[in-house]
Amino acid sequence: MHLSDHNSACRWVCSAWLAASALTAPVFAEIAPRGQRSTVDIKYGEWKKLCFKAAGPPLLCRTSISGIYETGQMAVRIDLIEREKSGNARMQVFVPVGMYLRIPAKLKVDTGAYHPIPYSWCVSNGCIAGDVANSKLVKEMESGKTLTLEVVDSNLLSLTTSLPLAQFSTAHDGPPAQTLEQDIEE
Repeated sequence: MHLSDHNSACRWVCSAWLAASALTAPVFAEIAPRGQRSTVDIKYGEWKKLCFKAAGPPLLCRTSISGIYETGQMAVRIDLIEREKSGNARMQVFVPVGMYLRIPAKLKVDTGAYHPIPYSWCVSNGCIAGDVANSKLVKEMESGKTLTLEVVDSNLLSLTTSLPLAQFSTAHDGPPAQTLEQDIEE
């Protein structure tokens, strides 16, 4: 076999592989929900701020709200996690297993724009979407009335639920409901 024959064969195999990959690979923009499914019977608690104090400053605080089904199973939890005086924050959304992880969870305040929160990992009883908290979203939450969460399940059905924001600003800006002192290894 000559070198030119070998190169031609390699080019042909690579071209065929690329063409097959392009035809079979799903394109993110093409994956869209096929419909909607309602979320009912979720009862939300109040927004609460918990802080964790390690050996020294700064304090690590989490402003959270949880929603549960009538069965007592967690339906959703949203955390805004901030380190005191750092200016940086992280938004985390906890949802039950069974979500389509390639489409991020989305949050919006009132009639504003959606903010995508990509899934980070799953454990046996839930999945967590998390990302740097957009400062615009946090400001909207402080003055808004309703936080809408939209997720897509594994059947590609969109699920939407609305969480109250009436107490968010008070909890977020106020003193913690509880401060836990413990060693946190980083």
